[in-house]
Amino acid sequence: MSEKRRLTTEEKALKVNLKENIYGCFAEIGAGQEVAANFFRAGGSSGTIAYTHSAYDMKVSDSFYGDCSRYVCEERLHQMLDKEYATLEETLTEKAKTSRLFAFANTVESLNYHKTNQGQGWVGMKFQTKVGAAPNEIVLHVKMHDTSNKRQQEALGILGVNLIHAAYFVENDVDEFLDALTYRLPRERIEIDMMSLSGPELDSYDNRIVALKLVKNNLTDATIFDQSGKVLQPRSALYKNNVLLMRGRFRPMTKVHVNMIQSGMDQYLKEEDVEQENVTLLLELTLKDLTADGRISEKDFIDRAELLGSMGYTVMISNYLKHYKMIEYLSYITKGQKIGVLLGIHNLQTIFDEKYYNTLNGGMLEAFGRGFGHNVKMFVYPAQKPDSDELYHMDNFKVPDRLEGLLDYMRQNNKLAAYESFDEKILHILSDEVLAKIQNGVANWEEDVPESVMKAIKFYNLFGYREQSEEKLVKVD
Repeated sequence: MSEKRRLTTEEKALKVNLKENIYGCFAEIGAGQEVAANFFRAGGSSGTIAYTHSAYDMKVSDSFYGDCSRYVCEERLHQMLDKEYATLEETLTEKAKTSRLFAFANTVESLNYHKTNQGQGWVGMKFQTKVGAAPNEIVLHVKMHDTSNKRQQEALGILGVNLIHAAYFVENDVDEFLDALTYRLPRERIEIDMMSLSGPELDSYDNRIVALKLVKNNLTDATIFDQSGKVLQPRSALYKNNVLLMRGRFRPMTKVHVNMIQSGMDQYLKEEDVEQENVTLLLELTLKDLTADGRISEKDFIDRAELLGSMGYTVMISNYLKHYKMIEYLSYITKGQKIGVLLGIHNLQTIFDEKYYNTLNGGMLEAFGRGFGHNVKMFVYPAQKPDSDELYHMDNFKVPDRLEGLLDYMRQNNKLAAYESFDEKILHILSDEVLAKIQNGVANWEEDVPESVMKAIKFYNLFGYREQSEEKLVKVD
């Protein structure tokens, strides 16, 4: 932070209030007007606040902003920001000549009286960094973990002040911005699982990097972006959808990965109540798979994001190293929808390794109950044994004698199945070897990846690829 001493919430609000050319409005729904209240209490708010209101009644809200499928959703937040900012521009034509305008909005579901819901909501700000300039926009989704309504309202008030202060006084560094945004709000109180930056002053930021940093900085455990790079809120993105999950490094995507996805999808669609139109295919990268020498390479991450996006895939980044935790998370946010998991036979070997669950009081049984319960099925892809033409697959998959009953239970209860079809001719392809070929200029790497992947790697210069003349390429028979 630029200040030698961290400012309190009141001091931040006062600093904004005393800045002569910052002027705007507040529209808050669902958890009181806690953000605006902080600016009123700080003093000097007449120089900052044009107006503040809260359309609690649904009919009033619709009359202000138009119809909406849900009242606590990203669509409603954008409606609020657009309407309120337009009102400022249309009403305050003279003020706009000397002020940087902003519209702050939130639509929030706070903890109910019986404490049967998850406090969560959408928070955003549309603002000018320069007088007369086109506006920028910051949008985020929060989950509130305090166990009282009052505490959740207080946390939301702090978050809003932090956001407005950081938007005007923290520049050019995402890590510093996130640190300022969450000051006095530990993860136990507020979780941010989606954040998007846009506008003329913010377009230089890659929202996929922002998503990565949310997970890296422990502000959330998982976030999602689509093939265009747009960051999505996980629960909204997967709402009422069945999920087909594939975990991996995808460094790079090879013909084996594509065969796993295509054959796995064909088999998943044979499951009861699973149709093409209600399935989201999700490719997941864990932070561990993005880490080298204890550090996360943003360039390497973007290489993989570009590649997967060019192929039309939706990508999740998560902190969930262990399979059961990932499945448990997806089961929670999809609310009982079916989950299919595509994995290699070696990953299944890890899942049946008891040492994998040493930290759980209930050991393997607890993990299987939490992660592989209702509506979850794993589809196991074979591998070629090293230095052999023999395949390693479900028919010769072995576990210790004491676990054979558990393995049989998984099979008999439709939780585990071998791939019905796969391309045996490509099982020798390994991502690490393909990556080494690309980086060392070995010509035949192109044979190991789909044509679309090859073109993307060359077009974007991914994974250390550099265009070389043919006579410089290493020929491998």
